[in-house]
Amino acid sequence: MRHPLSTYRLQIRESFTLDDAAEVTGYLRDLGVSWAYLSPILEATPGSDHGYDVVDVTRVDPARGGAEGLDRFVEAARAQELGILIDIVPNHMGVSEPRTNAWWWDVLRQGRASAFADSFDIDWEFGAGKVRVPVLGDHLDAVIDEISYDPTPADDAPDGLVRYYDHVFPVAPGTGTSDVRALLDAQNFELRFWQDEADDLNYRRFFAVTTLAGVRVELPEVFDATHAEILRWVREGLADGLRVDHPDGLVDPGGYLDRLAVALEEAGEGEVGYVLGEKILEHGEALPSWWKTAGTTGYDALAEIDRVLTDPAGEAALDALDARLRADSELPALTGWHDLIHDTKRKIADSIQVSEIRRLVRGLPSALREEFEAEVLQDALAEILACFPVYRSYLPAGRAHLDAAAGEAEVRRPELGDVIEKLVPVLADTSLEVAWRFQQTTGPVMAKGVEDTAFYRYTRLGSLTEVGGDPGVFALDVAGFHTAQALRHASWPTAMTTLSTHDTKRGEDTRARIAVLAEIPERWAEVLTEFRDIASTGHGPFDALLWQAIVGAWPESASTPEGLKVYRERLHAYAEKAAREASEVTGWWEQDEAFEERMHAVVDAATGPAAERVRAFVDEISPAGWSNGLSAKLLQIMGPGVPDVYQGSELWEQSLVDPDNRRAVDFAERRRMLASLDAPGASFPAVDATGAAKLLVTSRALRLRREHPLEIYRPLEAAGVAADHVVAFDRGGVFAVATRLPHGLEAAGGWRDTVILLPDTPVIDVLTGRSFAGGPTPLSDLLAFYPVALLIF
Repeated sequence: MRHPLSTYRLQIRESFTLDDAAEVTGYLRDLGVSWAYLSPILEATPGSDHGYDVVDVTRVDPARGGAEGLDRFVEAARAQELGILIDIVPNHMGVSEPRTNAWWWDVLRQGRASAFADSFDIDWEFGAGKVRVPVLGDHLDAVIDEISYDPTPADDAPDGLVRYYDHVFPVAPGTGTSDVRALLDAQNFELRFWQDEADDLNYRRFFAVTTLAGVRVELPEVFDATHAEILRWVREGLADGLRVDHPDGLVDPGGYLDRLAVALEEAGEGEVGYVLGEKILEHGEALPSWWKTAGTTGYDALAEIDRVLTDPAGEAALDALDARLRADSELPALTGWHDLIHDTKRKIADSIQVSEIRRLVRGLPSALREEFEAEVLQDALAEILACFPVYRSYLPAGRAHLDAAAGEAEVRRPELGDVIEKLVPVLADTSLEVAWRFQQTTGPVMAKGVEDTAFYRYTRLGSLTEVGGDPGVFALDVAGFHTAQALRHASWPTAMTTLSTHDTKRGEDTRARIAVLAEIPERWAEVLTEFRDIASTGHGPFDALLWQAIVGAWPESASTPEGLKVYRERLHAYAEKAAREASEVTGWWEQDEAFEERMHAVVDAATGPAAERVRAFVDEISPAGWSNGLSAKLLQIMGPGVPDVYQGSELWEQSLVDPDNRRAVDFAERRRMLASLDAPGASFPAVDATGAAKLLVTSRALRLRREHPLEIYRPLEAAGVAADHVVAFDRGGVFAVATRLPHGLEAAGGWRDTVILLPDTPVIDVLTGRSFAGGPTPLSDLLAFYPVALLIF
């Protein structure tokens, strides 16, 4: 199987098409990249910036360049000797604009008679033969006068249309009438109040996103139809590998990957393509060994790298600060991460996942439904879901997770013991539909309860609340880091590793700067108090989250009035999303206007009257943050696995949560900077706000990885008073050396007598061109210019 040595993720959209991507292939080659990695390119909802809302599986999105654009991109990539990895979305399709999705449109028009009725995961019996569509601003009786019938025939709606503001729906054959209520009664869809999406829908969604409808790729005919264009790419040499989005949403992820492997082997004339699964692993969880995949997309590696660069000594002080903030805000003290996520997952199970849980209840054996009331069964299922320790199981594997969840649920809710005891064997019985539907439901409860709720409530150190990470695990020592990397090298050597993605809550260098706070918790407590005296929401933990984001993502461009204005707008969007996701004071469904006014006032103060004070603190911690950023990049690129560079992150990547992390990238500037670094006689750049030093580290590491096989992973040892401040390893004649805990290192007097123990052979640092004799090498000399070194014989 051919696999990449590194990848570079490009977000393909209307404002950055496949032709635009073709223009940067030469830059990617110069940077040292092995494969270009494209976001989804099948036709998506008009205006979609991410492409995960596919509406037509049969063609490349014309707005993204179309099939001809893909051909031109491939030609350009091949000319630069780049492989191509493409993101695919088998779990769901976009239905926000039904007319753009021919399959969904036909289902709405013809109902169960549609040729595509079985393509979507719809509970037709529960809907009385109709698809429930939650788009109304109120209940039907309150808005009936706002709905109209347009009898004008169209090719896709020969019987006319139902219109509700910007929403249009097809009229079923032979049912056109000016009596709107009678018309609606005759349709194959039922228009519902938008808030009914939480508990009254009858189609499976992606998480809680009503505009993304689940697709039944477990059916051979649906798999074939949804993958025909994708397999054409492989057959015609347009793609070398695939990244599979959200396999946990599928009925049987392992079975899907088996089928995909067979299809790829046929399309690739005997060669199985490179396949990655976007699988989120909980701390300590292993990827299913039987999956036909090269591994995950790398969030597990991100968590390890971030934690080895986090000072464990700061945990107690940050916990104490959090406790004071909660007490000052008259909030209950946290009893621990595990209890917090139980409660947030339970909140999700009792709110936006009710539709899915009620479907589980309807799927239970009749004997159980006769013995217990539906509300009791729903309560028990919700409790087991809230206690489930990982994203999902893959029965028969993972039965222990189900038993553990049930045991904890019985402890937390002893009055439900009888029903839980009888539910477990049913949920473990893979011959029953409800068992695999339960496995499809644990993931959404986990994702929405943890990533999209608890991460915004557990605010002691924001750099740890990242996708795939357990913020209850504060730090990782060097020995633990080496153990994790050795395991990766032995088990999944071609899995992807990452530091930033289109889904990360904070860009890698935002996290790198925030991590410095763990080294200076007392100083941070003083500064946060000062900042809160300037402006506060009145909610201490949220203030901590917001002020961390403000200083962590503060860009150099904020030194100009226009740059500060742009940053202010970014922060307003982040603050709103963070507060509503946390859903403690305000939320998406109901807003607390007074709180949100105070929240926006914090942003205005930070980027207005207090900007100079904030900038002063940013200047105080930025050098250590830059050190962390360079160390993280080197550890990722030179470590085991296939490193992905998210678009633009070869310079400082100081984004916040999406859509902030999908902003346009200035490739012309990056191309210019790289050419400057490569110019004969160029001096190596300072570690400063320009990010040129990061570009140097990224390009030299990627090039070295492309040119030298990295066949082993061996830890390197350091000796001396500051030995705990270095993490280094040997990849087979290629040595990576990185600084950790840089603020504490400087405060203690630097490296002093500390040496790194290299083989007794001369080496060259490819970052600076400096030579060293090998053997015990003083780190004060080796790292005199940069906090990292990359050495070769």
